Amino acid sequence: MDFTNFDFEEFFGFGDDSNPLMMLIWIIPIIIFIFYGQRIQLLITSSEIKKSLKKLEEHRNESKTELIEYIKNNLKPKKDPALIIDKFLNYFTIMPVDMDPNGIVAKVRHFVRSREDYTREHVRSLSPEMSNYELTKVQNLLDIATTLQLIHKIINHLFLTAKKQKNYPLIVPLQMMLPFVMEEADALAKAIPAFKQGQPIGDGIGPMVVGKMMLNTEKQTVAFETVLSQTEYDGRKLLLMKADGPSASVGRPGDGIESIISKQKLDAIIMIDASLKLEGEESATIAHGFGAAIGGIGTERFQIEEVATKHKIPVFAIVIKESIKEAITLMTKKIADKAEETRLQLYEMIKENTKSGQSILVIGVGNTIGVSQ
Repeated sequence: MDFTNFDFEEFFGFGDDSNPLMMLIWIIPIIIFIFYGQRIQLLITSSEIKKSLKKLEEHRNESKTELIEYIKNNLKPKKDPALIIDKFLNYFTIMPVDMDPNGIVAKVRHFVRSREDYTREHVRSLSPEMSNYELTKVQNLLDIATTLQLIHKIINHLFLTAKKQKNYPLIVPLQMMLPFVMEEADALAKAIPAFKQGQPIGDGIGPMVVGKMMLNTEKQTVAFETVLSQTEYDGRKLLLMKADGPSASVGRPGDGIESIISKQKLDAIIMIDASLKLEGEESATIAHGFGAAIGGIGTERFQIEEVATKHKIPVFAIVIKESIKEAITLMTKKIADKAEETRLQLYEMIKENTKSGQSILVIGVGNTIGVSQ
């Protein structure tokens, strides 16, 4: 057939609005998207979420495997750790009733600490000769594995529910929050080597600053896994407190402050901690503020705020900005190099806000793994 003189416009009816073939070309896709648009979007979105779920499953399995292998290779357990680990991965804590908020913080603190004590004793039962240092490392590795399992369970539940009901609007919130969830999950997975080897993490910058100031001073235990020492600066008495390193612990600074205030007067509290940066902010920048700089579920911060309010003690804060990945993985050189600058800014804050002869409590907040004093 000779296509030289073939009139394509006439054949397809490009210039004729009444051509049936042209009408079908336009109308059929519109009809398909009207009736099946949500299902098509659901299929496309589901394929993306499945990839993330597969990665979450890999993180979950790898964290569990690495924890079991670490226990077998380093602690020489008397019984198979896999059974106990499986038990703890599915363990849960029921928070107390909060219909009447009066006294809720004390209840939450009781249940959380009871679980910590229970976990500690059962982990120690794997190897009765386990040192406290190794015990804290295993506890943190167990927390990582438990968190990754919980994240996988929740995301998988939301995905299967939306898929079961073929409901695209139900899957949209999951698609929107998944990048943030994956960022945290990836960070947790990458944190495992640092905890296994006992290396400092980004969250330990606060304890690192205070730990250096505590060198060559006499230390005493002031609360569970929390140490205190005393020094002087420019006529002021400095009380230095941090979690007992190099164990993988955050200590109990709230109990520590209550113990100190029962014995002596404090004129100011300064807390040094890592803080999650916003997108666009530069990592390892130092910022000053006012208030209790401490994360967690809020019980420690409440305890510190209660003491400070009761005794009218001002609470100042110095934070070092980090991403979630930087906070829980091996401390970068950029963050570690900020320790000396933070110490100098601490001294400036002391001069600006206190007087000679006053007592200041300086707290290094964060996980002190790999950071001694």
